[in-house]
Amino acid sequence: MINKTGLLLIAFLLLAKISIARQPDQKAPEASNEEKELSFGKLPNLKAAFIDTTPANRNDGISVGNLSASANKEMILELAKEIADNQHGVYDGLLILHRNKLVFESYYNRGRVDLPHFQASATKAYTSLVLGRAMQLGYLTMDDLNKPVISFLKELDPSKFVEGADEITLHKALTMRGGLNISKEDKEKFKNNPDMLKGQGLVQSLLEHSEPITKLSQVYYYGNYNPRLTMQVINAVVPGTAQDFIKTELLDKLGITNYVWNDEVSGLPEAGWNVTMTARDMAKLGMLALNNGKWNGEQLIPEAYVTKAIHRIVRHSYDDNFDDDGRVTNTGYGYYWWVSDLESHGKKYFSTSAIGGGGQYVSLIKELDLIIVATAHDRRYQTLNMTADRIIPAFINKD
Repeated sequence: MINKTGLLLIAFLLLAKISIARQPDQKAPEASNEEKELSFGKLPNLKAAFIDTTPANRNDGISVGNLSASANKEMILELAKEIADNQHGVYDGLLILHRNKLVFESYYNRGRVDLPHFQASATKAYTSLVLGRAMQLGYLTMDDLNKPVISFLKELDPSKFVEGADEITLHKALTMRGGLNISKEDKEKFKNNPDMLKGQGLVQSLLEHSEPITKLSQVYYYGNYNPRLTMQVINAVVPGTAQDFIKTELLDKLGITNYVWNDEVSGLPEAGWNVTMTARDMAKLGMLALNNGKWNGEQLIPEAYVTKAIHRIVRHSYDDNFDDDGRVTNTGYGYYWWVSDLESHGKKYFSTSAIGGGGQYVSLIKELDLIIVATAHDRRYQTLNMTADRIIPAFINKD
């Protein structure tokens, strides 16, 4: 039988476990010098979750606020404690912005405020924003979206292309409907002969070895070929290199300096994955999209392009990603951005998200002026359903 002292000890331990909100003298967890040298898979878990309803101003370009002024604080804290116990998957970070202010910041497991987190396919949405930046500077126009990708690439030999190569427009590439179909044998050939993929040789090889491009083949197909075509266009039309353009014309503008944007075999920046970025910097890209391409009053991306990019263009597909899932319905696709309706308290809220495998999310709910950023490393992620079930109610039921 447990005596009175034992019961008091158990109660104390339980209280200690759930008392994980930030104390006044606590700071968001930062990576040690040793941790910065480790691969993500070898990072140790945090000893305790960090949960902050009054995020600190880190002078990084993000304004901060107080969760209590925006939402039902206790509802969000209850959710955060469940996340800390891995009840919703293995999250590394969850941030919430309301009316362009960071009002909630939390880190779990391998999350660190200053350590870039892998983005996986959320990178595709960032590539879309890079293209929009090129458009704002006059290197492309909205009309160019309907031009063939090959019309921008002057080092190609069209005489060797398969039939229909000129049917792949920027619009089709941006919506994953380029129609490329490469056999396993040719993929292996590419792998064993990387030199044939250097520069625009990547496009040349794809268009020589693909099955013919037809209306039947130009259906939605998720993968990295289409984003790579988009990056080829970016590299061809901007001055200098795509790497320099991404850095100076987009990321530097947002104050994003702590990141890794790797190159692929062609020598160009990856367009579909292989980027790392902090959760706060993910939030900045979300703010840029939510604010119609404006940052600190400057139009970095044309509003017309952003509007098209983050709204539903492709609705129906046999791809499993388009299946309705609980309160997440009417899923579709824009220019590398996912869109869906989130049902909460009998009402549907339109959402737009950059999504990466393992649980990376930058989700925008414009009607509520909300941005939800999540980082994770677990296939069981349910962030959109969690947003509908737990986060939206906290903001529509503040009192």
